[in-house]
Amino acid sequence: MSSPSPDRPSIVVVGSANTDMVITAPRIPSPGETILGTSFVMAPGGKGANQAVAAARLGAAVTFVARVGTDLFGSEAIAGYQRDGIDTAFIVRDPDAPSGIAMIVVDAHGENAIVVASGANMRLTPADVDRAEHAIAEADLLILQLEVPDETVRHAVELATAHRIPVILNPAPAHPLDDALLQQVEYLTPNETEARILTGIDVVDDASADRAARTLLGRGVRTVVLTLGARGAWLATDGGGRLIPTARVQAVDTTAAGDAFNGGLAVALAVRHTLDEAVRFANHVGALAVTKLGAQPSMPTRDEVDAFMGD
Repeated sequence: MSSPSPDRPSIVVVGSANTDMVITAPRIPSPGETILGTSFVMAPGGKGANQAVAAARLGAAVTFVARVGTDLFGSEAIAGYQRDGIDTAFIVRDPDAPSGIAMIVVDAHGENAIVVASGANMRLTPADVDRAEHAIAEADLLILQLEVPDETVRHAVELATAHRIPVILNPAPAHPLDDALLQQVEYLTPNETEARILTGIDVVDDASADRAARTLLGRGVRTVVLTLGARGAWLATDGGGRLIPTARVQAVDTTAAGDAFNGGLAVALAVRHTLDEAVRFANHVGALAVTKLGAQPSMPTRDEVDAFMGD
């Protein structure tokens, strides 16, 4: 499959913006334990922002709806989005809350542990979304996650549905969601942990992945793309389920691999690739992202993905 066409799809992302403080260490410490790290890097992150940057670097025209503080972290974040060509007109500078911060420890195998102080992210309002209604109405896709208030997520989904714009909901960090919301979601993209929280099913193999996906389809989601890390993704629709494998890489940092996947999936779907092709493309975007340290610094460009896929 070739990567998305030169025609620029229009994607709106409603979600979180953080600054990540990343420490690499031989392992993730146990409770009460202090260990010595090996390196430190500060980089822009946040699931919403990561997905916006991923889509922009893959060739989409991206509008980002978010809140940051009036602090230096907020200023630096917005400047970075603008360098990637993202429309920042609907990012609110909040004078009463700091920008979001994430503390991340990455072990020698690329696995991570993350604590987030949400700050201004949890003050993103339905009114903030309404200001971007025209952009949403003109978009090919809307992407959402769960690092902003539920009422804002719900309002954005309802607004997109009213304008017949398909929604990708990345249910992370996961918590129970009601059927009324799920019935308005075209594409749901949980990982194994998130699928267990949403369904109560432990995803340990293809059979359990399919059971979890079928449970979510039964609640009204039209397409489930259950990400399985190094194995790829389980794609399920009413027509059946199948594993779409991913490329093998040496993982350096798995932070934001799912965000890279969602950005890639959105771009491929927006240019009307088939579901299988879109998931395969997204798998390669996610695989490339784990080969570099940091969230947004690891998001690949379209040329890098083309070369990686051999197109």
